[in-house]
Amino acid sequence: MKYQVLFGAKAKQDVLDLFDFIASQDSPEKALKFLSRVDQWCRSFGTFPERGLLRNDVRPGLRVAGFRRRVSIGFEIAGDRVVILRLLYGGRNVTTIDFQTDTDPEE
Repeated sequence: MKYQVLFGAKAKQDVLDLFDFIASQDSPEKALKFLSRVDQWCRSFGTFPERGLLRNDVRPGLRVAGFRRRVSIGFEIAGDRVVILRLLYGGRNVTTIDFQTDTDPEE
C-alpha cells in the first residue's frame, strides 16, 4: 500500500525555521541541500511508514524517527496518509513539544 505524505502547518514552519538557522550558521545553499534530503526522507514514509518509535506516552499514535542524528521527525499514520507533524532540530525533547494534528495538512 502506498501512503500519501502530508506536511502539517507546524512542520512547514519548522522547515522554514531550520532553513533560517542552517543558512545563518553556514549558507543558504547548504540549508537547501540539507532540507532537500530531509524532505526525501519524509517522503519515503509513503512506502514504509511504520518506522521510528511509537510514542503513545507523548500523544496517541505519535511516531518519531530520526534523520542523521540531527532532526527528529514527529508524524502520525491516519488511514492511507502519513502526516508529518513536526521537524525538530538538534535533539529537542519531544515530551515538551506540541504535536497537535493539523485539520488540513498539505502535500
